Amino acid sequence: MKKIGLFSFGLLFALLLSNCSKESAEPIDTVYPEINVAGQNAFPKQCSVIKRGEKFVFKALVTDNVQLGSLNVDIHHNFDHHTHSTELAACDLAPVKQAIKPFLLIKNVAIPNGLKSYEVSTEIEVPADVDPGDYHFMIRLTDQEGWQTIKGLSIKIN
Repeated sequence: MKKIGLFSFGLLFALLLSNCSKESAEPIDTVYPEINVAGQNAFPKQCSVIKRGEKFVFKALVTDNVQLGSLNVDIHHNFDHHTHSTELAACDLAPVKQAIKPFLLIKNVAIPNGLKSYEVSTEIEVPADVDPGDYHFMIRLTDQEGWQTIKGLSIKIN
């Protein structure tokens, strides 16, 4: 009986050890995805001007070393001169003012599965009756592993 118990314990111990996680053959992704708005066709760029009552096309190149995940665009007013800018160039700001009817947009942009590089091209409409002035155009890019890059652009809506 002791031999059967000892054999059962040994078998159980071997099974437990075989289920322990082993080092993955693939390296762990620790690289942030990239947002490129420097290309000739990219829009908007730092200090771009967008007109009320018109549509524009947001264009950028997004890349990742393994696989892209999700993309989000956030446009909100900067009438109080707060900052999110990730760009070195500063834009001329209008005087601080109170928002009456500011433009606010939060939009998810679909990226097809399995890509390492994607040319973003999505249309955005700016209502004619929103407050003109200084705005932020925030781009949030997340890769499949969960690493996120944020690009903050200062723009004007006239």
